[in-house]
Amino acid sequence: MDRRQLLNRIEERWQAFNQSFAGLPDSALREPGVTGEWSVKDIIAHVTTWEEETLKALPLLAEGKRPPQYGGVDAFNARESARKRALSLAIVRRLAAETHRRLLAYLETAPERHFFTETTFRRRLRLDTYSHYPEHIRAIQSWRKGRGL
Repeated sequence: MDRRQLLNRIEERWQAFNQSFAGLPDSALREPGVTGEWSVKDIIAHVTTWEEETLKALPLLAEGKRPPQYGGVDAFNARESARKRALSLAIVRRLAAETHRRLLAYLETAPERHFFTETTFRRRLRLDTYSHYPEHIRAIQSWRKGRGL
């Protein structure tokens, strides 16, 4: 897979993620219970958190360095979710769009060698983006179906 194919895969799944909650009223986006206590807004913030973390980790990995450690993914997710819970829906949406744009811009300039084989760089990118989005797409779609939305 080359850079363009990888970027296309990320963007295709990003669009599917956004489509999973398209058309929902703001009140539904803030309703808890989509995944545990998380609302769609919380899920958007969570996906954004992992894209932010990817933007921190990839440059380090590209230099052969270790990225930050989290002290357990579940604990990290809980901390970040609590930290972002008070943000408005408008801010969460803006942060999601801005972070995604920054990620794509970084990937346009990242060293080409990280795109052709399964490097630590590419593994991290996959786990935090295009293989992460579908997990939340399924949860949102299931929740929508159960609510008749």
